[in-house]
Amino acid sequence: MDSLTQLALGASIGVAVMGRRTAVWKAALWGGVAGTLPDLDVLVDHGDAVLNMVLHRAESHALLYLAVLSAPLAWGVARLHVEADLFRRWWLALALALLTHPLLDGLTIYGTQLFLPFTNEAFGVGSVFIIDPAYTLPLLVGLACALSRPAWGLRVNGGALVLSTAYLAWSVLAQAWVGVHAQRSLQVAGLPGTQVLVTPAPFSTLLWRVVAMDGPRYHEGFYALADGGRPIRFKAFDSGAALAARHADHPQVQRIARFSDGFYRLREQDGTLWLTDLRMGQEPGYVFHFDIGPPLSAERTDPPPAVQHSLRADVRAGLTWLWARMWGADVEPPGR
Repeated sequence: MDSLTQLALGASIGVAVMGRRTAVWKAALWGGVAGTLPDLDVLVDHGDAVLNMVLHRAESHALLYLAVLSAPLAWGVARLHVEADLFRRWWLALALALLTHPLLDGLTIYGTQLFLPFTNEAFGVGSVFIIDPAYTLPLLVGLACALSRPAWGLRVNGGALVLSTAYLAWSVLAQAWVGVHAQRSLQVAGLPGTQVLVTPAPFSTLLWRVVAMDGPRYHEGFYALADGGRPIRFKAFDSGAALAARHADHPQVQRIARFSDGFYRLREQDGTLWLTDLRMGQEPGYVFHFDIGPPLSAERTDPPPAVQHSLRADVRAGLTWLWARMWGADVEPPGR
C-alpha cells in the first residue's frame, strides 16, 4: 500500500495497543515509524529497473526478520522514553505495526516475499488497490480523534481499525464473487479460464479489472458491482507469446515471468525488446514497462540494465471513465 496508509495503520495500531499507558503522541509516532520502516528498501538501487521491482518487498518485508527486529526496536523506544516497565507493551505494539505492513501489502497485486528466507515466492492476493481511500480515511480520522481528544478518541481509533479491517475482508469476498462471474463470462465468450487475474480498478472495490491469458493473446475486461450480472465484455491483445518463447532464456524475461505469475507481455520494436507486467495498469497504460535492450545473441550474452518507461494514460480522461464505469455505465476505457 502507499506510504500514507502504512504510516496511518502503524500509528493507529500503536495507539490502540498502548492506550493510556503512555502519551498518545508517543504511541502514534513510533507506531507510524514502525509501519513505514519496511518501505525504506526503495532507497536501495540495484542498478537495474527489473531488479529494483522484483527485489522490492523482499527481506525488509519478511515476517521472520520483522519479528526479530521488533524486540530491539521496542527496547530502544522504552529506554528512550524511560518506560522500561512498558517494554513488553511497546514490543507488542511495534511488532504488530511492523508485521501488519507486509500483510497489508500482500493484499495488493504487486507481490510480497513474506516468508524469506524459506522461500522467495512473492504473494499478492490482489483484492485491494495500492491506494484506496475507503481503507485509509477511517484510519486517519480515528488517529486524529485519538490525538486531539484522547478521552473518547481512543475508542474512535479502535473502531476505525475494526472498520478498516472489515473493509479488507469485504475486498476478498468481492474479489471472489467477481472471479466466479468472470469465469462464467469467459465460458460464455468461449475463452479459456485457467489463468485469470481479478484485481480492483484504482481507488475502490466497486470496479474490477479481469485479465485472462490465452496463449498468443490476453483478454481484458471490466466488471462493476453496479453492472447487475451483465456479462463481462473482453477485448483481446497480443501477448507476444511466440517472441517470449524465443527469448525464454533471457534473464529479464524469466524474472518478470516468475514475479508476475505469467501475466506479462513481450514486444520487439526497432530491435529493442519491451517487457510489460500486465497486473498493474490497464490498456494501454502500464506502470512496469521496461526496455530490456536488444535480443541476446551468441556475441551478446549479457543484457544491459533494464530501464523503466511507465506508460501513462490521460489522467483526466481516465478518472472520468473510472467514475462513470464504477456506477455501471457501459463505456470503453480511454485510449483503448
